[in-house]
Amino acid sequence: MHADLGASLREHFGHREFRPGQEEVVRTVLSGRDVLAVMPTGSGKSLGYQLPALLLPGLTLVVSPLIALMKDQVDELGRKGIAAGAIHSLQTLEERREALRAARGGGLRLLYVSPERFAADSFDALLPQLRVSLFAVDEAHCVSEWGHDFRPDYRRLADAARRCRRGDGGEGRPPMAAFTATATPEVRDDVVALLGLVRPRVFVAGFDRPNIHLEVRRVSGDLEKRDVLPDLVRGRRALVYAATRKSAERAASVLVDDGVAAAAYHAGLPDEERTRVQDGFASGALTVVCATNAFGMGIDRPDVEAVVHYELPGSLEAYYQEVGRGGRDGRAAKATLLWNYVDVRTREFLIDKDDEEDPRRPRPPVDQAERAKRRDLEHRKLRRMIDWADASGCLRARLLRYFGDEEVAEPCGSCGGCARRTPLDADAVLFLRKVLSGVARGGERWGKRKIAAMLLGDVEGLPESLARLTTTGLLAGERKERVERFLDGAVGGGLLRATDDSYRTLSLTPEGRAVMAGKVAEVVLPLPEVVVPKAARGPKKRTTKARAGTRARGDAVGTAVGDVTTPLDPGLLDALRAWRHAEASRRKVPTYVVFHNRTLEAIAQLRPSSLAALASISGVGPAKLEAYGAAVLAIVAGR
Repeated sequence: MHADLGASLREHFGHREFRPGQEEVVRTVLSGRDVLAVMPTGSGKSLGYQLPALLLPGLTLVVSPLIALMKDQVDELGRKGIAAGAIHSLQTLEERREALRAARGGGLRLLYVSPERFAADSFDALLPQLRVSLFAVDEAHCVSEWGHDFRPDYRRLADAARRCRRGDGGEGRPPMAAFTATATPEVRDDVVALLGLVRPRVFVAGFDRPNIHLEVRRVSGDLEKRDVLPDLVRGRRALVYAATRKSAERAASVLVDDGVAAAAYHAGLPDEERTRVQDGFASGALTVVCATNAFGMGIDRPDVEAVVHYELPGSLEAYYQEVGRGGRDGRAAKATLLWNYVDVRTREFLIDKDDEEDPRRPRPPVDQAERAKRRDLEHRKLRRMIDWADASGCLRARLLRYFGDEEVAEPCGSCGGCARRTPLDADAVLFLRKVLSGVARGGERWGKRKIAAMLLGDVEGLPESLARLTTTGLLAGERKERVERFLDGAVGGGLLRATDDSYRTLSLTPEGRAVMAGKVAEVVLPLPEVVVPKAARGPKKRTTKARAGTRARGDAVGTAVGDVTTPLDPGLLDALRAWRHAEASRRKVPTYVVFHNRTLEAIAQLRPSSLAALASISGVGPAKLEAYGAAVLAIVAGR
C-alpha cells in the first residue's frame, strides 16, 4: 500500500533519502503496530509521525509538551503545504475553536496539543468525534518519573487514546507511536508500561552525535563565566541554557553589552516577547538565545553551532537533549558546560522549593508523599550529573554508557576529556605510582578525599586503619589539589575505578596495578584542568620560603594552578600579548583562538620553564602545547 515511501518523502518534504532508521520507523507506524522510537535529537524523529500522517486516512493527534515546538512545527508544515494545526494557551479563544473545527471536519492532517489539554472536559468530550489514525506522543520520556522532564499530565494519555475513534473504523484505540531523544533503559520500560503500548516495536538508534565536541570547562565563579561567555558564542548561532529566569536574563545582558545579538527566553516573559524572540531566532535576526532549560526552546534550527550551559543541568538526560540542539545539519558544533560546584546549590534549591504557581495553569494539590519521592529521585539524577561533570576521561564514552550504549570507542578524540590526555614524564609517573599505592594500601575501600588526606599525612578525623599505613604521609608537603587531580586522572585513564554510589570508592584496575608495580613506563592520563583565578583579585602575601617551595614544585606535571599566588609579571604579560597578536594575525584567527586572557595571565604568573609545567596550566591542551609551546617558553625564558 505504501511501497514507494521515497517518492512521498521527496514530494512532501523535499528530502532525497531517509536518514538512518527513519524508513523502518515509518513503515512500522504505517503497519498499525505500536512503536517506541528512541532517536537522538537531530536524527529527524518527527518524520516518524509526520510522513505517516499524510498517508493514513484520518487525523494524526500529536502530544507535545512545548508550545514553542508546536508553533515551529506547525509553521514549517504550513510552508510545505501540509494542513496542520495546534491548540495551546498562547492562542486566542477563536484560534483554538478554529483549530478544533478544522480537526473535527477533516481539514487537518496533524493536530498538535499539549498534555494538559486532556484535563479539560471540553477537549475530552471532543475525542470520540475525531477520526484518529495515529496517536503520537513526542518527548515521551516525560511520562516516566525517571525522565528528566516528568509531566504528570502525560499519565492521562493512555486513557485519552482509548477514548479516540480509530480512523479506519476498526475496534479499539488508534495505534500509538512514542518518540523521545533521551531515554535510559529504565525510562524506556516506563514509557511502554505507562502509555499502555501493546507489543510495541522498540527502535533505539545510536545516541552518539560525533559532530558535537563536548567540553566541561571549570570556572572559578560568575565573574569568569561572564568573561568567557562572549567568546564561546561570538560569530556563531548559539543557545545558552541557564538554570533560572534571572540567570538567563543576566547571560543575555552580558552578551548584548559585548555586542552580540542575544535575547532571553523563559516562561516569565510576556507572550508577545517570547514570540518575538522565537521568531527572531528562527529568522536569523537573533543569533543567540539564552533560555531556561526548565521551559525549553523547541526551535528546530539545524544550524546551531554552539550550545553553552551557563549552569549545571539537573540531569544527564536534560543535558544531552539540550546539547542535541546543536549541529543538527551534520556540521561541527561545540557544547560547553561552565562547571562550578557552587551551581549545585542552585539546582538543589530548585528541587527542594515548592512548585511555583502559574495562574494560567492551576494545578491540583500535590500529594506530599509523592512530592518527597520525586525530590529524592531528582537529587539522585543531579548526583549522576555532578559525577559526570566532575570526572576526568572521555566525556562522550561516559555519557553514551549511561544511555545503555556499551559499544563505544574510548578515547573518542572529540571531547575536552580526550584533549587533556597528557603524557607523563618520569617524575610524574613516580608520583602517580605513589598515589596508586595509597589506594592499594588503604584496602581499596575509600574515596578520593580520604585517600588524599592519608597520603598527605593529614590524619585528623581519619579512621585508624588509614592513619597508620606505610603510605600515610608518603606525599607530605605536596598540595592536596595535585594529589586529587592525579586520582581523578587515574579514574579517567582507566587505572582506577570508582563506584557509582555517593561514596565513590576507589579500586585499582589491572592496568592500574601494572603501572603501580612499575611494569608500565609510558603513561598518558586525562588530567583534569585546574581553575586559574583572575589575577585582578590580587595575590596573597607569602613568605620567601613558601614562594620558593612553590616554584620548586612548579615544573612537575600536574601543577595545581589554583593555589599558586606568586605575583604576576606585567612585562611578561605584555610580551605574551604582543606575541599572541602577531600569531593571530599570521594565522588569520581571533586572538582568543590562540590563548585566552586568563591563560596568558596564568603563564605570566607561574613562569613555566618546561613543556610539562606549561601543559599543567588551564587552557594549554596538547594541540596548543605542540603548536605554541616552544615559542611561549622562549618568551618566558627571555624575561
